[in-house]
Amino acid sequence: MSGPPPLEVADSIAVVTGGANGIGRGIVRALLEADATVVVADVEQDVMDATVAALSESHSGRVSGIRTDVSDDSSVEALADQVFAVHGRCNLLFNNAGVGSGGGGRVWMHEPNDWRWCYGVNVFGVAHGIMAFVPRMLESGEPGHIVNTSSGDGGFAPVPTAALYASSKAAVSCMTESLDHQLRQDSEVMGASVLYPSGGLMDTGLFTSQRNRPLELERVRGGTGRASMTFAEMKDRLEKAGRIVKVADLDELGRFVVECVARRQYVIGRELDRTVELLHTRADAIGRFEMPPPHDMGL
Repeated sequence: MSGPPPLEVADSIAVVTGGANGIGRGIVRALLEADATVVVADVEQDVMDATVAALSESHSGRVSGIRTDVSDDSSVEALADQVFAVHGRCNLLFNNAGVGSGGGGRVWMHEPNDWRWCYGVNVFGVAHGIMAFVPRMLESGEPGHIVNTSSGDGGFAPVPTAALYASSKAAVSCMTESLDHQLRQDSEVMGASVLYPSGGLMDTGLFTSQRNRPLELERVRGGTGRASMTFAEMKDRLEKAGRIVKVADLDELGRFVVECVARRQYVIGRELDRTVELLHTRADAIGRFEMPPPHDMGL
């Protein structure tokens, strides 16, 4: 079962959820540099408007924004409706929007609203994107590709202190693998990839994703005993622990992602030598019916 041929990014129509900042914005910028037309979908209207305005200065007419709550299936359906009404097609879908779990902590200290919020965005958000866009993309017959953002935390192995987040990203990895198998069966021009952001500590909105947590999903039991950290606080803590912290260039990461998509690379990630070793060690431990070692993210 061979995969689809390389994809021409120029003149394609791309949708990026969570595209107003962080990794998403890096991907949007790279797509525009590759002469794609991009729809930025984000839940933060003001940030999205600012991003679209800034990028329009050098890419006028090729970038627009649609406010979208990926945890709401009707909002994602409305996004798809508007994209196909305006552009007539979608060639590239980046299901990139994501949130943290609000500080990690013991699994049993989380409460139902923590799971509803994290899974609502990280898991259902990806599923909503697939359900709203893939049928239309298949029907159009146009070359297309879906990229789902996972994480080494969960996608490869869990960081035990972030169990809720890790489990959501493990779900994204399994979902994407199944999606690509099915697309290869049903189409000669469609495929999927899983993105494992890598190359250093990411200065993204994930650290402060609590800002977008819906009021109806706020905690009511007092939290897990662990507080969320900003990017600066995380970097400072790691450096004080003696770690050498490399900060990822998100624009460069975006270019790397787009290059991988163009050649239909399934696993999109870099500097994975330690991860490959970890996966072999985990497989050996599982084969011995032992607890496999966790992920330290290599930071």
